[in-house]
Amino acid sequence: MKELLFEIKDKNGLHARPAGALSEASRKYNCEITVKCDGKTANAKRLLSVMSLGATCGKVLNFTFDGEDEDKAYDTIKNILFEKLG
Repeated sequence: MKELLFEIKDKNGLHARPAGALSEASRKYNCEITVKCDGKTANAKRLLSVMSLGATCGKVLNFTFDGEDEDKAYDTIKNILFEKLG
């Protein structure tokens, strides 16, 4: 299992465009990808679940990756986070 912590720096927070990119990329992998923020947990493969976190600027997202292709998924999600929200 891998873990990734990421602080949102985008003033708009985790809005639809980056959340959509995260969900779309997550669905390409077989591993389970979850994201937590302020005590809420979401399935990263489901856009509405990710949006329901209501993550705003300054909040920390905690991603966990568990499964056969977790290393590839980790790298992909990390790149999206820094590109879209960093």
